[in-house]
Amino acid sequence: MSGLILAYSLLVNDNNDNPAPAAPSPPSGQPDQPLPDNPAPTLPDNPAPSLPEIPGTGVLRQGDSGHGVYELQVRLLQVPNIYDGGAIDGRYGMEVGAAVARFQKWYGIQGDETGVYGDHTRLALMLRTK
Repeated sequence: MSGLILAYSLLVNDNNDNPAPAAPSPPSGQPDQPLPDNPAPTLPDNPAPSLPEIPGTGVLRQGDSGHGVYELQVRLLQVPNIYDGGAIDGRYGMEVGAAVARFQKWYGIQGDETGVYGDHTRLALMLRTK
């Protein structure tokens, strides 16, 4: 509680020459008693709801579509000779799969299926593009 009082007094007191006391004086006639120790609040037992997926995350493969594929296509175009002239239409077709496979091969990306945009390929592509 004294932290709240201190924060309040700092907010209301504009005069830096006369800072407010950290805690108010007890009313006259009452002894000065320490504040009780309050345990830190505990978090509820139920877990927080899962967050929505961020566009451009998760595994992308042939047949997928949407904003994540659009972002992938934009990044692939930034790497010379990987997806030159490829469409930016948000659809993961054969051409995108071939570009991802080419990128994986040329840059030695391992850990994802060939032609599948997984975590390893994503990290490598993001490090090389804007």
